[in-house]
Amino acid sequence: MLRLEDVYCGYGDGKEIIKGVSFNVEKGDFVGIVGPNGCGKSTLIKGVSGVLRSKGKVLLEGKNIREMSIKQIAKKLAIVPQNFRTEFGFTVYEIVSMGRAPYLKRFRAETSKDICATENAMRSTDTLRFAESKINELSGGEAQRVVIAQAIAQEPKILILDEPTSHLDINYQLEIMELVKKLNEDGLTVLMVIHDLNLAAAYCKRLIILKDGLVLDDGPIDSVLTDDNILKSFGVDVLVHRNPLTGKKYITSVPKPSVLRDKIKGRIHVICGSGAGTPIMYGLRDMGYLVSAGVLNVLDTDEEVAEKFGIEVVSEAPFSSISDDAFKLNLDMIKGVDFVVLANIPIGEGNIKNLFAAEKAIEMGKIVVILEETPIKERDYTGGKAAGLINNLYRQGAVSAKDNGDVFKIIGSMSECQN
Repeated sequence: MLRLEDVYCGYGDGKEIIKGVSFNVEKGDFVGIVGPNGCGKSTLIKGVSGVLRSKGKVLLEGKNIREMSIKQIAKKLAIVPQNFRTEFGFTVYEIVSMGRAPYLKRFRAETSKDICATENAMRSTDTLRFAESKINELSGGEAQRVVIAQAIAQEPKILILDEPTSHLDINYQLEIMELVKKLNEDGLTVLMVIHDLNLAAAYCKRLIILKDGLVLDDGPIDSVLTDDNILKSFGVDVLVHRNPLTGKKYITSVPKPSVLRDKIKGRIHVICGSGAGTPIMYGLRDMGYLVSAGVLNVLDTDEEVAEKFGIEVVSEAPFSSISDDAFKLNLDMIKGVDFVVLANIPIGEGNIKNLFAAEKAIEMGKIVVILEETPIKERDYTGGKAAGLINNLYRQGAVSAKDNGDVFKIIGSMSECQN
């Protein structure tokens, strides 16, 4: 439906912003274009729509847009700009009806078909109720719906949106994305520039990542939205997760540690799993401690995060009980640390050896901090053995912490005493 072949475009200074971009948009696609500021996202949209002159080919249903009139393009492709402003007090109906301009003959009034198309566009965007309101009286989210309605009134085959959710509150962002999703489900092909990676992942079927005017990657969300691609394009470390409710990917940023590595305050081993250790490992790392972890099963959330942070880990095979070899490696790692933190993890027969490791840590003279946000009885799947071991750890001198912040305070104060 839309095909770009080695497209270059830029502005009057002769500098090319887009440098040889090629991709296809097929009928029914919902494609998101993402990338850092200045990478050429909006410039690309202007090149696709013919607003900017471009080198290479932009083919709309097989025809080069250079060979098409503005009206011909507008009947097939509608643009929702990043910013829409008018100094005139047009009503919502008047704004939406402007979308019929490609179909109006000079000095001719709207036909019944034009009126029907305008009303249908307003109905599909839930703006008919604002028909007689002035556009400048509406909220940002309501006004954005009107601009989309104007584009829909063109009866295009492709809808192109340039950051339609920027500067909107989260509720309006979601409303706009849900609206565009519904339009796509009804058969409209969508190409959208979007700055929010999580919104893009939640709604788009496919992502194109730009970097320095070039396509870094292009494909389905699962293959394109990776920590490596985000690092290459945006220059930031992220963790990529999957929402357990929707199955969609989402990202969280990984702030850089605030302390240089040559100012290590001490060494801490974290016994964790199932994601319970992630905030502890990050927090301690940010405080300036050299962190290790184990035993963790490969594919466990904490194991994946530790790998991302460059944290040394004693690993076990996925979905396997802790072996004697892994247990011994864990003890060897504990020998070299100052503190051991036992996270608020469920304990079963498969990982009970981690509690034995905590006992050995106390015998070695290590300070053991037990995070108990949830009583051990509620996390004990060993018939009471785990609860007995935890109580024994307390009798031997382990320190109790009520939350992650408490862990950091205890470690911090004890580190100062040691120094």
